Amino acid sequence: MKQIIMHPIGIIHSPYKESKDIPIQGTFKKEVEAWIELEDRYLSGLKDLDKFSHAIIIYYFHKSKKEHIEGKPFLEQNKHGIFAIRSPNRPNHIGFSVIKIKSIKNNRIYFTEVDVLDGTPLLDIKPYVKYFDSRHNVISGWLDKHFKYGNIPYRTIIK
Repeated sequence: MKQIIMHPIGIIHSPYKESKDIPIQGTFKKEVEAWIELEDRYLSGLKDLDKFSHAIIIYYFHKSKKEHIEGKPFLEQNKHGIFAIRSPNRPNHIGFSVIKIKSIKNNRIYFTEVDVLDGTPLLDIKPYVKYFDSRHNVISGWLDKHFKYGNIPYRTIIK
């Protein structure tokens, strides 16, 4: 296969200095705020993003040095295939999050619902569009038992 080279378009700044403090998903700590500092040359790419309430950010797990094909998620002791979990220890170390945009000022996007380590390289931003990013009748595999009856799992923080 051909090699793919990507370059960060910005840096994600968050209050999370250690992975143990990050919630398993940003939606579990909605009030936590963070910001993205986009490289100046991409500033015009932010045009009209302020009209969206949410965005999808794609980033590089820069602190992950391991690659596993199976892993143990934070909610249970059973191992699952790496493509059935959201571990950073995966091929290519790519992650994504859905964020809630608070404001955009110059080359900075201020947001909440963060679940990213401070200093994480940002690869891309896409608008979250309810008309085609939201699905109905979704089955979430092994995770469904942890959210049965609408419960939020007790263990929402990474160890």
